Amino acid sequence: MARGRRRKLHLSKIYTFACGKPSVKDHDQIGQPGFSRVVFCNEPDHYEAKISNYADNYVSTTKYTLASFLPKSLFEQFRRVANFFFLVTGILSFTDVAPYSAVSAILPLTIVIAATMVKEGVEDWHRKQQDIEVNNRNVKVHNGDGTFHDTEWRNLKVGDIVKVEKDQFFPADMLLLSSSYEDAVCYVETMNLDGETNLKLKQALEATSSLSEDSDFQDFKAVIRCEDPNAHLYTFVGTMELEEQHCPLNPQQLLLRDSKLRNTDYIYGAVIFAGHDTKVIQNSTDAPSKRSKVEKKMDKLIYFLFFVLFVISFVGSIIFGIITKDDLRNGRMKRWYLRPDDTTVFFDPKKAPIAAILHFLTAVMLYAYFIPISLYVSIEIVKVLQSIFINQDIQMYDEETDKPAHARTSNLNEELGQVDTILSDKTGTLTCNSMEFIKCSVAGTAYGRGITEVERAMAKRKGSPLANGINGNDEAEDAKSGKSLVKGFNFKDERIMHGNWVNEPHADVIRGFFRLLAICHTAIPEVDEETGHVSYEAESPDEAAFVIAARELGFEFYKRTQTSISIHELDLVSGKKVERVYDLLNVLEFNSTRKRMSVIVRNQEGKLLLLCKGADSVMFERLDKNHMDFEEDTRKHVNQYADAGLRTLILAYRELDEGEYVEFNKKFIEAKSSVSADREALIDEVTDRMERNLVLIGATAVEDKLQHGVPDCIDKLAQAGIKIWVLTGDKMETAINIGFACSLLRQGMKQIIISLETPDIKALEKVEDKAVVTKASKECVLQQIATGKAQVTANSEAYALIIDGKSLAYALQDDVKNLFLELAIGCASVICCRSSPKQKALVTRLVKLGTGKTTLAIGDGANDVGMLQEADIGIGISGVEGMQAVMSSDVSIAQFQYLQRLLLVHGHWCYRRISTMICYFFYKNITFGFTLFLYEAHAAFSGQPAYNDWFMTFYNVFFTSLPPIALGIFDQDVSARFCLKFPLLYQEGVQNVLFNWRRILSWMFNGVYSAMIIFFFCIRALESEAFNSAGKTVGWEILGTTMYTCVIWVVNCQMALAINYFTLIQHIFIWGSIALWYLFLIAFGAMSPSFSSTAYQVFVEALAPAPTFWFLTLFVVISALLPFYAYSALQMRFFPMYHGMIQWLRLEGQTDDPEYCNMVRQRSIRPQTVGVSARRVARTRR
Repeated sequence: MARGRRRKLHLSKIYTFACGKPSVKDHDQIGQPGFSRVVFCNEPDHYEAKISNYADNYVSTTKYTLASFLPKSLFEQFRRVANFFFLVTGILSFTDVAPYSAVSAILPLTIVIAATMVKEGVEDWHRKQQDIEVNNRNVKVHNGDGTFHDTEWRNLKVGDIVKVEKDQFFPADMLLLSSSYEDAVCYVETMNLDGETNLKLKQALEATSSLSEDSDFQDFKAVIRCEDPNAHLYTFVGTMELEEQHCPLNPQQLLLRDSKLRNTDYIYGAVIFAGHDTKVIQNSTDAPSKRSKVEKKMDKLIYFLFFVLFVISFVGSIIFGIITKDDLRNGRMKRWYLRPDDTTVFFDPKKAPIAAILHFLTAVMLYAYFIPISLYVSIEIVKVLQSIFINQDIQMYDEETDKPAHARTSNLNEELGQVDTILSDKTGTLTCNSMEFIKCSVAGTAYGRGITEVERAMAKRKGSPLANGINGNDEAEDAKSGKSLVKGFNFKDERIMHGNWVNEPHADVIRGFFRLLAICHTAIPEVDEETGHVSYEAESPDEAAFVIAARELGFEFYKRTQTSISIHELDLVSGKKVERVYDLLNVLEFNSTRKRMSVIVRNQEGKLLLLCKGADSVMFERLDKNHMDFEEDTRKHVNQYADAGLRTLILAYRELDEGEYVEFNKKFIEAKSSVSADREALIDEVTDRMERNLVLIGATAVEDKLQHGVPDCIDKLAQAGIKIWVLTGDKMETAINIGFACSLLRQGMKQIIISLETPDIKALEKVEDKAVVTKASKECVLQQIATGKAQVTANSEAYALIIDGKSLAYALQDDVKNLFLELAIGCASVICCRSSPKQKALVTRLVKLGTGKTTLAIGDGANDVGMLQEADIGIGISGVEGMQAVMSSDVSIAQFQYLQRLLLVHGHWCYRRISTMICYFFYKNITFGFTLFLYEAHAAFSGQPAYNDWFMTFYNVFFTSLPPIALGIFDQDVSARFCLKFPLLYQEGVQNVLFNWRRILSWMFNGVYSAMIIFFFCIRALESEAFNSAGKTVGWEILGTTMYTCVIWVVNCQMALAINYFTLIQHIFIWGSIALWYLFLIAFGAMSPSFSSTAYQVFVEALAPAPTFWFLTLFVVISALLPFYAYSALQMRFFPMYHGMIQWLRLEGQTDDPEYCNMVRQRSIRPQTVGVSARRVARTRR
């Protein structure tokens, strides 16, 4: 940048900087505890800096390091009670009480733990790769000789002078020293920090603003004393000592790591906080841990099985102790084969109590197979693969934004199939948050012929032809003419378009209206050098729509400097476009308290003008009583626009005289310079006096269109029996009309409106003190809730509850919230208007805890984060309000309409798969474990296992592990098309019919039955007869192998019966597991007897040649599976569940028979009261 600078111009004289106000903390705290940081600018290696040992700029987000991975990961694994139990039994297996070898006990645990650790390691490696990418980004750093060189982010130190260029991220928290602008301002995008896409304005100190070139930093030295690292993004206290000057610092000079430099060529900054000391890293906390209800119940089942295991071990040990005590009586031995007269302590009749205690340990180890050791790791594998399927679903890919669905956590897949209540934001979630200028009122005349979606919905309710009228014709004409629709501008009115406004009666007022739109804003223009087209970056979609509308109507804002705004506008005299420059003197910024924004400008004629736009609730009261010409008409138009679902703003102006402005500016600068706690109040007081006696110009109306497919999606979700609440910050009228447009409300649905906008409360607010008003307001809300409950109880009709933010504050109080929840649950639709982010989170918590059902929150903005984290499942919409909601969500989707597929298809499938998979896991382990128990009981509780050690080791690891994983990934009771065609199927998950105690216990009973069939059939068939033609009788090794073969066949064939949808992979896994058992038996039996022990040649020499073995296996498998098969067949034929009915439809080819399909749909668990279908039904009944 050139050295010869113009006179310095300071934005502090123009902007209020409300968003970057100085901390109210006294700068005298510098040097005290919490404010002790000292930074030597341009001297990162200063000896005092080395003593302080500040953090470097290397950032790590990994959970483990190379050194800590093994111990930390092992600790994480053994925190699970099941893994710890198997660790204890593994240790005990090295003692004499073990019923099997130590290796066979340790191996399966090692495989399971290793698989989980590998998964953890891979996930952490991905995090490591991301860290490497961030830490290796390049930035220019000062060498110390007036030149800058590129270095990696990780090499930066506190005190380094850094040069950041346009569109680069800031590598650390830095103090802004100067920029490419003369008055050292820069524009910053903080989307990564707070999710906001609007640009923030930052300004350096005047003392450093002259440092405009690299060479200026050769001799630059300064000392910064400031607060210690903390997580407060919007506060900063410090001082800079520069050439014996002490300059106070505030957040306006602080540039935060991971924010981006925009619309500024470059800036220079000094690193204050680096690495893990930066505010964004200090703010990085783990999202709240969420676990699904299925997983929580699974934990209870594990504990239940532990209880069963210890009970049968205890009972068996008592029986064993009694039998052992009677083994040797009067010299006679009952169990002579155990030699009780010459034995160890394990069978010594004289030490029966000790033998019983030792047997208890043996039994606990033996019955450990009741606990499915591979369940947790199998479920983790399945959930990760289910998440991949969700991510890759092309039906949930948004081509326009190039964003697919993304399951950010796999913990809650099955929870997606159990949602009872959806709590949704409106703006950006149900609507696009892409505003379109569609109507306006100027000088009491309404302009704009467009039809909004809400107006169409209202027309449909009234049966008016308007629904398919004007707008559709206009769009058709546009299509014919080839005219491209302008984003943000959907205005159609020939009276003021194409310059025709000059012929209107109030042309001068219309010109003032357009000028105000083009001038009163903080947008930044970007001119395409090739085409000359001007685009805008604005703080909000509304503001962008206003400047686009001004441009399209002939008042093009094309240039902004620090003190001027330039526009092209139509000159009434010459009829040509001319350039006009307005001196920008002050910007009185918008905030949620002021609800308005103003600019003070001087036009080319030297007139001082205050231009203001704001909400009708604050603007009408500020109008000049002598200039109320259009007020009544404008109020009427604004109400009509609100009824049409539009967002409105009032536009007004005021001419200022020179003396008045000088006095205001003096007080304004004094108020801004104050560092007291009432600084904001002082600024508001000064600006409030100036924004009075305004002259009304008109009103704007912009439409936030419904997202594509929202009404149909809500209809499907309503058919599924899911209740939908809308939590919005919009006005009640707007929210109600959007409710009609998206079919949450319908004609004939009675509305219960809870509001404090009553004459009595308003009268009290004017004359009474705050305590009286609060008490009266609470009583009013209680009375309205009680009246609403009485209405809902007395009638069976559908009701809609609508409540505003003021009333909601009282409804959420501890002594009222349960009454409010009871009323809300009884209503078909609930809409909470004017809700704050905190209220959204509190409502979500109330529904979650009060109903005990699964709640899902969906939103797109930073103001929805609390709601998303509070709900059981948080869904982030990757919209235009930044990524904060997405980053805090469990699943992200691009549009609301994809929610129906996410829940009704993937949610239903995941719930069914996980539920069946867990039930099957318990079934197969109980089947196997109970045969061990029966055999040990048969052997007088001697602690003798029925099977070879290695058979038991590989049962859960190889022979039965893959089929349930395949079921968890691929099984479908009905196809995606039928899930959407019959949404009521989703209620199987909401009512938890597939994972209730009845179903779980029935699977467990099936396991006990199968084990009894296997054991008693095998023991009775083999105990007394010759086993083969050689007359050989059955020994323990033959009986155990035969029983094990039957177990493998039974549990795998049971899986085949449980599957609804076979794939090639499932066939391979099921029949391959059985084949693997025979191959293992042959290979293992061929090994040395010292290793294979009882399995040596048992299959080749004993089992394979014997017909009894094959016939017995077939007979046992049929006998064990017959009851389940018969029960399933009878249920499917005579008492089908809802998915069974749909399967019958498909089987009989009646899926396109409307009458039969409607009959199936009528088996609704709850009547549908909202949505397009409910509206259609209601219309037919009238």
